[in-house]
Amino acid sequence: MAKLTIDQINCKNKKVLIRCDFNVPLDDSGHITDDRRIHASLQTINKVLNDGGSAILCSHLGRPKGEVKESMRLKPVATRLSELLHQQIVMAPDCIGEQVLSLKKSLEPGRAMLLENLRFHKAETDNDAGFAQKLAEGCDLFINDAFGSAHRAHSSTEGVTKFFKQSAAGYLIGKELKYLGEAIDNPKKPMVAILGGSKISGKIDVIINLMGKVDSLIVGGGMIFTFFKAMGYEVGKSLLEEERLDLAKKILEMAKVSSTKLLLPEDVLAADRFDNDARSQNIQFQRNKKRYDGSGHRTKIH
Repeated sequence: MAKLTIDQINCKNKKVLIRCDFNVPLDDSGHITDDRRIHASLQTINKVLNDGGSAILCSHLGRPKGEVKESMRLKPVATRLSELLHQQIVMAPDCIGEQVLSLKKSLEPGRAMLLENLRFHKAETDNDAGFAQKLAEGCDLFINDAFGSAHRAHSSTEGVTKFFKQSAAGYLIGKELKYLGEAIDNPKKPMVAILGGSKISGKIDVIINLMGKVDSLIVGGGMIFTFFKAMGYEVGKSLLEEERLDLAKKILEMAKVSSTKLLLPEDVLAADRFDNDARSQNIQFQRNKKRYDGSGHRTKIH
């Protein structure tokens, strides 16, 4: 499906709301330890600014779960953006509200501002229409360039589009869509897909869509424990979506009749607590046990 891109819209004298992915890692002092995600957004931001538009940037950081957490404020991102864009970035006190709306209206062409962490409001992840409308207030266009969050139906990714006449993909999303589209539609065989993340629920459409199209699907990240639990293994206090166990079983059953081989890790690092100094050991999940190899057969590792 063709998508409207940033090159197809006129940003001159427009207030442009840009959903970025500024979910960067911070150390204990609040300093950014890896700014690659900020660099990845610069092409889209500069396009808007160079066109004579105003850029209203928004993003989440971490998982504050609807609470204001000082350690997850976006001020460090604003500081780094000021350095990279060679202008003082206005840091809003929130992402919605009268004060924020006033800052949006006063933002001059060629200037940028950053809204505070979207996930300080539970309404963001709930895809609340009222919150999305407030987020869109004072803006003329919407550009989504947060590829890492684009699969989530949140207020800032899906809900907000209902309040704009034009919504477009930024350069980062455009590149990813082009790359993924070519990889899926005209794959070079053999083809292996690697999928990570903490939850199956956020990846189910991707998993189902890849089944039968790739030769092997390697699954990693926290979601592996939901699969392991569905296969009858104990997972301790690891990440687990209890409500998705039936879904995990369904995916495992799909793999039995699919040409795609579903591959899960054979071992994990277990620890007595989440700490660098914790006692840990390597656990062979499938040692001397039957292993699921995605082909419908149960084999043993010797």
